[in-house]
Amino acid sequence: MFGPVQPVKIIRTLAILFLFGAASAVAGPADIILQPAPTPEDDTHRNLFYYETTYTFDSDFTESKLGHGSSLYDDFSYDHRFLISGKVYFRAGVEYERYDFGGTNNGLPDHLQGLYGHLALEYVVKDYPGAAIEIEPGFYFQDHINGNAFDVPGRAYFSFPLKKDKIFATVGIGWGQFQDPVVAPGGGITWLINDKWRLQAVFPKPALVYQPNDDWDIRAIGELNFLGARTDEVHTTERKLQVDDAVVQYSEYRAGLQVGYSGFKALKISAGAGCTIERNFDFFRINQSKRTDPAPYIRIAAEAKF
Repeated sequence: MFGPVQPVKIIRTLAILFLFGAASAVAGPADIILQPAPTPEDDTHRNLFYYETTYTFDSDFTESKLGHGSSLYDDFSYDHRFLISGKVYFRAGVEYERYDFGGTNNGLPDHLQGLYGHLALEYVVKDYPGAAIEIEPGFYFQDHINGNAFDVPGRAYFSFPLKKDKIFATVGIGWGQFQDPVVAPGGGITWLINDKWRLQAVFPKPALVYQPNDDWDIRAIGELNFLGARTDEVHTTERKLQVDDAVVQYSEYRAGLQVGYSGFKALKISAGAGCTIERNFDFFRINQSKRTDPAPYIRIAAEAKF
């Protein structure tokens, strides 16, 4: 899995190992972040919408024959929770996420896509899943949907207090055939420092959050976004990478600041900017990885819960 020992490779692997110990409506992104609720909620929201667009500006590939590139990431998801009993819910939904790549015509994919469902069993506390098992069956592909592009990634996790109403731990495990490693344990810590500050040391989106009031929050964030997908024809100008029907795990490592406003009824909007430290096309099954230099990014996002 690791190949030659490289610092970036080690960081990437450690981040993926922790990936499914957390989830962010983000997230997943695309994704749900595993964290206790920072503030109490009177009711559990049944309908969950999320939309994000993030643009990373142009930067060079580390291998000069590949030229330069930029990326545009879009993600949309909708879920509905069905009450089973007490605090136990069944959640079902759909998500579509897509990366579009600009820059040099170098033979790498010009976009990657995921179209999949959400099926989850959750134990919800203060509007956040304290424990859950979730699968995301669907198609993860470049241009063409076929049987080879089908996968059923998933995760299972639970959270528990280390110090009552102050520090919480999360442990979990995630899996998926288009990711490296295929099965990965994970975990993280959330520390409610005081009424205005909290540290969410959970991957893939650790953050230090300052919340001066109920409407605003400011986050210093780090994040790993990734999508594993089946490609079509990848014949690069760099010549070492000439494959058809291969699997790639594309990832972006980012750090920045994000401001969120939730003063609207049921709606929160966010805007952020920072640096995409690295973008990486990792064809891990054949030990070929194509990386870019750092570049700035900008983001806008919206989520609704009701």
